[in-house]
Amino acid sequence: MRFSALRVFAEAIRGHKGWKPLWRNPDPQPAYDYVIVGGGGHGLATAYYLANTFRQSRIAVLEKGWLGSGNIGRNTTIIRSNYLLPGNEPFYEFSMKLWEGLEQAFNFNAMVSQRGILNLFHSDGQRDAYRRRGNAMLLAGADAELLDREQVRAMAPFLNFDNARFPIKGGLLQRRAGTARHDGVAWGYARGADMAGVDLIQNCEVTGFRIEGGRIRGVETSRGPIAAGKVGVAVAGSSSRVMAAAGLRLPIESHVLQAFVSEGLKPTIPGVITFGAGHFYVSQSDKGGLVFGGDPDGYNSYAQRGNLPVVEDVAESGMALMPMIGRARLLRIWGGIMDMSMDGSPIIDRTPVEGLYLNAGWCYGGFKATPASGYAFAHLMATDTPHDTARFYRLDRFARGHVIDEKGVGPTPNLH
Repeated sequence: MRFSALRVFAEAIRGHKGWKPLWRNPDPQPAYDYVIVGGGGHGLATAYYLANTFRQSRIAVLEKGWLGSGNIGRNTTIIRSNYLLPGNEPFYEFSMKLWEGLEQAFNFNAMVSQRGILNLFHSDGQRDAYRRRGNAMLLAGADAELLDREQVRAMAPFLNFDNARFPIKGGLLQRRAGTARHDGVAWGYARGADMAGVDLIQNCEVTGFRIEGGRIRGVETSRGPIAAGKVGVAVAGSSSRVMAAAGLRLPIESHVLQAFVSEGLKPTIPGVITFGAGHFYVSQSDKGGLVFGGDPDGYNSYAQRGNLPVVEDVAESGMALMPMIGRARLLRIWGGIMDMSMDGSPIIDRTPVEGLYLNAGWCYGGFKATPASGYAFAHLMATDTPHDTARFYRLDRFARGHVIDEKGVGPTPNLH
């Protein structure tokens, strides 16, 4: 079933009785060529590209809960490619290009909205850093504009320009950035993978790996053993726990990242805005709520809930940037488990176990990378060679000293 304006019109005439479930709910088969552990955005995207782009078959996605129950449904929906380092910027720009054609590719409305992202700067040094970043973006084929104070005021006059503790001096703008509906992304990839014959198996937790002679042979699950030729793990904040079952220790810590939504308001925020003197980012959903967040909690945790000091810090940053936010009522808060790597950049690589592949370390930047992550991981699993844009995301880069430290804060994961 393909969606179209004509189909919507026809179903309206028939009382919407012809719609069918977006995907099947099959029982697991005894064996597959490919098993993807994790039914979130990255796992579903990997299965989608394996089947549709690399023409592989006999693929299963195993999810311990329901599809999209993890971080894909617990983020602030921002998509962008405004990175600096050559190990990161080409990858995220590749992801941005995939976002731009995503809805047409999988025939589903993911509500991709290129409303722009504006990173504010508050000092001369920060301006110079953003100028350098903007030039790196342009060299990688992305778009970037450096705005002065008055250009920012014309775009966002509601910001605190006159009595600010940290005066706004300008900003770095990427107009092609924006937001997407996180649930829609998961549903679109799930539907597209299912249409290509992928088995999406929910409520099937992976409890162990079958490894013989240094090679993966399958997985143990809560619904019985499943044989597999190749296994890819994309489980975000649970990466360390899952990979420990294969005898691997990862350079990753798990932290909680909280996000917030206000009551519905009239259209106010034109795009995504980030505070340069603190960690605060905000956009406005199509339903009117302000969606915002800040730093992850500083302690390690596997709980999908945060604590009040971070709530206070985020609220203070929001008030410093735009005091009017203090009049909005908070509607809800949620938390996701982040797999924070030691340099703040991801891992897409083979593991020492032959046939076992890892997609992890996305910190709190995993959502915007969903298309490129799935594509690059599928490329790696199908060809056993890294995709060109992901060739720096090696698992052994920490031992080799080839870290990709975008923020320059060293091996302190919660600061990335």
